[in-house]
Amino acid sequence: MKKMVGVMPLWDDEKESIWMLPAYIEGLNAAGMDSVIFPMTRDEDEVKRLIGFCDQILLTGGHDVNPSLYHEVPVNESVEWNETRDVMEEMVISYALAQDMPVLGICRGLQILNVALGGTLYQDLPLQHPSDTEHHMTPPYDRAVHTVQILRDTPLYELLHKKQTGVNSIHHQAIRKLAPDLREMAVSEDGLVEAVYMPGRRFVWALQWHPEYGFRSHEDCLAIFQAFSRA
Repeated sequence: MKKMVGVMPLWDDEKESIWMLPAYIEGLNAAGMDSVIFPMTRDEDEVKRLIGFCDQILLTGGHDVNPSLYHEVPVNESVEWNETRDVMEEMVISYALAQDMPVLGICRGLQILNVALGGTLYQDLPLQHPSDTEHHMTPPYDRAVHTVQILRDTPLYELLHKKQTGVNSIHHQAIRKLAPDLREMAVSEDGLVEAVYMPGRRFVWALQWHPEYGFRSHEDCLAIFQAFSRA
């Protein structure tokens, strides 16, 4: 039986509708997993029921995280969030961790995981962390625009067996203060935390880059989905 991955939905503000980038689903399928896209809901009982159908959880990219969740006010109008998604994903993370379910976070997934566990974010990178490193690239997205240093004695280093890898980069926010229960696995050229894991768990990883765009042509991206599948 293939493992079933609960995938967090993306939200279209203009159409007031959930949607999904096929690459997330295709990356999971390439690693031998099935998937189901969650609805957008704040209903705690529904979230518990949905998690009960799943073996693993994928936290996808998308909106910014509401600064109020880490006790800040928005720094400017560029910070845009979806309150229902924030509430739902904090519940999903709580229930998934309580059951030691494997969790993989991508982009926003890294950010909401960090906030849910007590960390903070740079709300607007160009304003709060100006840098020459490209963090908001243009298409095509299946190419590397900067490198990350992979830290030794971390699960990502054990998987890839290298000190450095090239990554794509499409994000507006990033980790500022790392949550106490998370540990760094990779760091960008300008000092941002680009990958984390949660020690003592079967598999709780999160990445700032997007392996779903690169899994067809880059071995490192596919290897991450495969590691998630093996968990």
